[in-house]
Amino acid sequence: MRIAVAGSVGRDHLMTFPGKFTDSLVAESLEKVSLSFLVDGLDVRRGGCAANISFGMGMLGLRPTLIASVGKDWDDYQAWLNRHGVDTTHVRVSETLHTALYMVTTDTSLNQIASFFPGAMSEAREIELAPVMEKSGRFDLVMISPDDPEAMVRHTDSCRGAGIPFAADPSQQLARMNGDEIRTLIDGATYLFLNEYELALAMQKTGWSDEEILSRVGTRVVTLSSDGAKVERKGEKEVRVSVPKEKAKVDPTGVGDAFRSGYLAGIAWGLEAERCAQLGSMIATYVIETKGTQEYRFNKSSFLARFTGAYGAQSASEIEPHLQIA
Repeated sequence: MRIAVAGSVGRDHLMTFPGKFTDSLVAESLEKVSLSFLVDGLDVRRGGCAANISFGMGMLGLRPTLIASVGKDWDDYQAWLNRHGVDTTHVRVSETLHTALYMVTTDTSLNQIASFFPGAMSEAREIELAPVMEKSGRFDLVMISPDDPEAMVRHTDSCRGAGIPFAADPSQQLARMNGDEIRTLIDGATYLFLNEYELALAMQKTGWSDEEILSRVGTRVVTLSSDGAKVERKGEKEVRVSVPKEKAKVDPTGVGDAFRSGYLAGIAWGLEAERCAQLGSMIATYVIETKGTQEYRFNKSSFLARFTGAYGAQSASEIEPHLQIA
């Protein structure tokens, strides 16, 4: 199955605050917030939603095609992704701008305050899927993850026009996009990925009810933080999966992207929804245990051992034949 992942590629600046943000918030003065947090640490890592998702799929032995706009500082990142199984042939390189920059501070409760500067990502609207497929062949599924909003809508329209199934993942861009843009992105998606808060925000901005959003997509996947994830299809029983026990909670950045990478791998392998969500939850657990979104490592035996411990031998036996890793 040929899967393209469209979205952001960025550099992550990860900072840690040795306290709780909520201790510095005054309920009666939230309309005039002016705060500065002295942080303890700074780590600069590779990131970006599409790159994170593609990396996770590559770690599981797939070869996704990355569709993104990057800066002239891209060479080392490209080599890294190529080495981990990602096809970067069709990535657009800006002649003037640098790769996007994501700055996030995490407190001791794993709450986060973040800012994102798009840089070269703002040129993603110049990317057309049709010429890419003329060169590489038709995609079986296009994952539309957070990106330049105009690019996200354009990719959605391109998929509809070509009859290509697509997965909508508005997540971080929900705050930036208006109701019309979100409705365009969601309507007719084969898969829709959101967390609980994002679902509530999507309902508020589109004016659609929970049931109406569900009726407009094939499958809706909602992540529930430490409570796992649920998979919903209209007229069918909801599927719920738990999260494997983590060895440590180091940093939550990229956990949602990791979940999506595992879920998409399950789709590519033709697995049922429960197994897809379990794969996503397992990869997400690896990410929360590490600083950085692409720093986790595993081999086939260690992955299967943890997966068996979390979900049982039968579940592990269903994914084992598909893991094309050492």
